[in-house]
Amino acid sequence: MAVERTGVYPGTFDPVTSGHMEVIRRSLRLVDWLVIGPATNIGKGPLFSLEERIEIIKEDIQEFPQADRDRIKVVPFEGLLIHFAREVNASVIIRGLRAVSDFEYEIQMANMNARMEPNVETIFLMASDRHQFIASSLVKDIARMGGDTSQFVSQKVYERLKRKFGKK
Repeated sequence: MAVERTGVYPGTFDPVTSGHMEVIRRSLRLVDWLVIGPATNIGKGPLFSLEERIEIIKEDIQEFPQADRDRIKVVPFEGLLIHFAREVNASVIIRGLRAVSDFEYEIQMANMNARMEPNVETIFLMASDRHQFIASSLVKDIARMGGDTSQFVSQKVYERLKRKFGKK
């Protein structure tokens, strides 16, 4: 009998973008269970509260087939990612990469996590060319300046961004 594999996909998800959703979809091909972990201890002060970010993720995964939604949990976490991975019995940490600059930071984190918990692997998923340039921070900047973010986020996130920045 094969052992079921749980993966954890951590992030700020402020807001969740089409790039994040791509990583979630692709992760479901690799693991039996996926825990999406929005971080609670964001030093940079998020645009969306933790509760809003959880709600947004849950709304966006409603577009997935029921069988996939049944394999996803959204569980916020605080503190070290490796402690969270242990807490949810994850054997895999999933990280999305957009560019070489992401890799430099992510490989350091993966190596530190491997030192602290050798039984948890980190898997990097390269963004497709459609999503390589999408970053939550850029999406927020575009929305803040009245630009159209609809091609980078779901319709529901797009509407939330417009409400946050008071744009019609």
